[in-house]
Amino acid sequence: MADNILIGRGDKPCELLLSRANRHGLVAGATGTGKTVTLQSLAEGFSRAGVPVFCADIKGDLSGIAAAGKPNPKLEKRAHELGVADFAYEASPVVFWDVFGQQGHPLRATVAEMGPLLLSRMLELNDTQEGVLNIAFKLADDDGLLLLDFKDLRAILGHVAERAAELRDHYGQVSKTTIGTIQRRLLVLEQAGGEQFFGEPALALQHLMLVTPDGRGAVNVLAADKLIHSPRLYATFLLWLLSELFEELPEVGDLDKPKLVFFFDEAHLLFRDAPRALTDKVEQVVRLIRSKGVGIYFVTQNPLDLPGTVLGQLGNRVQHALRAYTPAEQKAVRAAAETFRPNPRLKVEDAITHLAVGEALVSTLQADGSPSMVEQARIVPPRGRIGPVTPEERKALMAKSPLAGHYDTAVDRESAYERLVGRTHAAPASGPWGTAPATPAPVRSDNPWGGAVLPPRPLPDSPPPRSPRIPQTSRQAPPAQGGGWGDVLGSVLTGSGGKREGALESMAKSAARSVGSSMGRQIGNAVLRGVLGSMLKR
Repeated sequence: MADNILIGRGDKPCELLLSRANRHGLVAGATGTGKTVTLQSLAEGFSRAGVPVFCADIKGDLSGIAAAGKPNPKLEKRAHELGVADFAYEASPVVFWDVFGQQGHPLRATVAEMGPLLLSRMLELNDTQEGVLNIAFKLADDDGLLLLDFKDLRAILGHVAERAAELRDHYGQVSKTTIGTIQRRLLVLEQAGGEQFFGEPALALQHLMLVTPDGRGAVNVLAADKLIHSPRLYATFLLWLLSELFEELPEVGDLDKPKLVFFFDEAHLLFRDAPRALTDKVEQVVRLIRSKGVGIYFVTQNPLDLPGTVLGQLGNRVQHALRAYTPAEQKAVRAAAETFRPNPRLKVEDAITHLAVGEALVSTLQADGSPSMVEQARIVPPRGRIGPVTPEERKALMAKSPLAGHYDTAVDRESAYERLVGRTHAAPASGPWGTAPATPAPVRSDNPWGGAVLPPRPLPDSPPPRSPRIPQTSRQAPPAQGGGWGDVLGSVLTGSGGKREGALESMAKSAARSVGSSMGRQIGNAVLRGVLGSMLKR
């Protein structure tokens, strides 16, 4: 088995070394310049080398990789001129996937696997709403509630709203208005069909890495022609898949060939209006997933669609033609040209705008890890069909899939919805008040709060401290020792040991206040008369 993939040929062959394929890559170019055919040729090359591939089919025409190409003398001549010695039309081992379960095996994830950060991105939540969503996930963890599907997410949000006042001191402020906003966003996503993505059986990553008995890697094709109409759902789903690969796969270092190659078509959707936290996460995954044996190849129209921190990690590049009709586009062409290692025989900036369909500027990493000089090359033709398969062909291929029946039927086991909503919507007993039980009611030993450690209930605001002259005492304080009517009369007149005022004390204080008020008024009147008299005399 070869240790490289022939991409095309210019003055010399342009080959992608399998040992450097996990250094990621870029396929860029304007619409109609041949990016999809290049993607198909690369996917076929990886598959023949025993490397599984995952790619999204945006327009539907990539599905033709599952069928053998039709004989075409032009393609055969091109393959011969480019040095493809064993060219033959053949189908690749394809597994079709579809989030909506219509054009492929249903592809699902649980709400817990998606996590609050990616869900916030999918629902277009602001920072405050994302914070409340984080509280909902934390409460579900603390209460042992499984978040699997859409109704679980709705149930835990409703649970948080009901306990908002109680949760405030431990988890933070929760506004019912914010909960309502999140619920409305969930409704919009549900109407777009997004709820079908959440549930079980969830995708098992090892099913993306199947290898045929003859050693070819599976080509996993995600039907995304409908999914792309919800760009955030599409981008968030692919980012979730990358995150799962990053978190689940073990460290393997540098291998002879990747364990999986991931093609991210329409990659600009991932970074459009993305918050800084999400961009940082993508950059982290791109930097570190290499050591997991996974190569990521971004497919987009312009290299500047990607952040510089991500673009700098892409070592293998195929640049199709770019258009430069405006000053902004001309600047983009210059920027794209500067990303290649210069070739003294080629003026890259001029070549980018004059490439024909099926031609590209190619630069790949060499054995020592350095980029090769850029070459203007003709891309090798694919061996599968150029164009989509028919619905009947797709259905037949799905029936022969090794995963047929694994994901087709959804599973709904007990989770947060059943535990939170089910307990309040239990089936009513027969009759107006039910039938008296024949045996004593059982004593449940489980915690009615689901095993959660609840935060302490907030206490009411304490009143301001009173003057020490009238200390607070309990009305049930035991009487003073001695007893008798004399003690009672003394208590009434003078108070009990100074703990409260007696009648005589109250009368004396009242008289003193009256005298004080009378003297105060007299002094005030005298002063006022003196002042007015002096003014009138003037």
